[in-house]
Amino acid sequence: MSVFCGLECVVCLGCSRWAWKRLTYIGSYDSESWPPASPDEFEPIPRLCRAILAVYEEDLSQPRFPPPGGYQMNPSWVIKRVAYDQTGGNCPPYLIYVDHGHKEIILALRGLNLARESDYKVLLDNRLGRQMFDGGYVHHGLLKAATWILKREGETLRDLLEDLGSDYKLVFVGHSLGSGIAALMTIVVVNHRDKFGGIPRNKVQCYAIAPTRCMSLNLAVKYADVINSVILQDDFLPRTATPLEDIFGSIFCLPCLLFMICLRDTFIPEKRKLNDTRRLYAPGRMYHIVERKFCRCGRYPPEVRTAIPVEGRFEHIVLSCNTTSDHGILWIEREARKALELMKESAVVTTPPPQLKMERKLSLEQEHRYALERAVTLNVLHAVAPSEESFEGTEPPSAASHNQSEATSCNSTKSGRANWDELVDKLFTRNASGDLVLKKDIKVDV
Repeated sequence: MSVFCGLECVVCLGCSRWAWKRLTYIGSYDSESWPPASPDEFEPIPRLCRAILAVYEEDLSQPRFPPPGGYQMNPSWVIKRVAYDQTGGNCPPYLIYVDHGHKEIILALRGLNLARESDYKVLLDNRLGRQMFDGGYVHHGLLKAATWILKREGETLRDLLEDLGSDYKLVFVGHSLGSGIAALMTIVVVNHRDKFGGIPRNKVQCYAIAPTRCMSLNLAVKYADVINSVILQDDFLPRTATPLEDIFGSIFCLPCLLFMICLRDTFIPEKRKLNDTRRLYAPGRMYHIVERKFCRCGRYPPEVRTAIPVEGRFEHIVLSCNTTSDHGILWIEREARKALELMKESAVVTTPPPQLKMERKLSLEQEHRYALERAVTLNVLHAVAPSEESFEGTEPPSAASHNQSEATSCNSTKSGRANWDELVDKLFTRNASGDLVLKKDIKVDV
């Protein structure tokens, strides 16, 4: 009898310990070991949030969301605005904007519209393992939307790049649903730069605000030099590994479903997650805005931490009343602006010399190299070793790393690099009038 009582006590203690750790887990724990971001690298994020908010505006000269003393967009620099009636349900609305002050050509996409059925169709057009691309898995519906936009606007972007010169960057930015489309557009452009005037890789950038999990781990690490994800504290979407079609098709309320997901993911080993090639992740380098701490009420001055994580890439659902409010673009823009102002104030006191700024830039490239090597070390399937193309200006890799890179590149060649014309032909068909139309039921393996 005493043995059973002892077992019951052990089970109760174990369950209590698990419940305590899960219920007291907060978003700041995901990045507690990450270094702080510098103001130079974080500077574009608040003003690019304004570019996303501009998609919601009907008149930029009289915005509904005016920046409080912040970045004001020039309406005369807007090249094109595309609304829902022009997209045909293939993607959310977007705009193309040329920021001459910062020398950027920006394509900004809005987030999910809860009242639009077409947005749900894009989001739910997926099945794990259905869409393979560039040696990894991606979200099928988001890739179709990304390819549709590039097919429609590719000539416009190429003409702008040719007319404005090589000093201008091509920047894709999106929020929520739009963030996944922006990230996949970036991958397509980087792999087909010849279609965009031969733009250098380092001139293509993506900022995914409150990103959806849209690509496998090897791709998320591989493109961390061109894709940046911005996450506010407890945001649920970058942490939700469950397919979005299952979430929106569930009969449960969102908090109940998040709790069940949290319970299930607790018992999945980390090694099993890393070896699951179909598991999708938030893309690129992570910028985590932290503004709340354990057992402290209210919001605190935000701080920004950054890293290219391989293990534990926002895998833990946070049981918090802020999981949905932290997803809002207005909150993210406000807290990002506050964090940038605080970083600039602290930088004024101790301004590093130019040499240290160069070392910081090199350290970012070295961090990306380390993340790629770490992914290979952990046996992440289809992980790519560091290549010379992505690390111009850094120290040359060792002989072992070079051999490993050659071996990996051979494997990547065998898996097949996505060809632009083949990708378009497999995703689209032409109707009787000669217009491009998305195919209904397709399976693309490129």
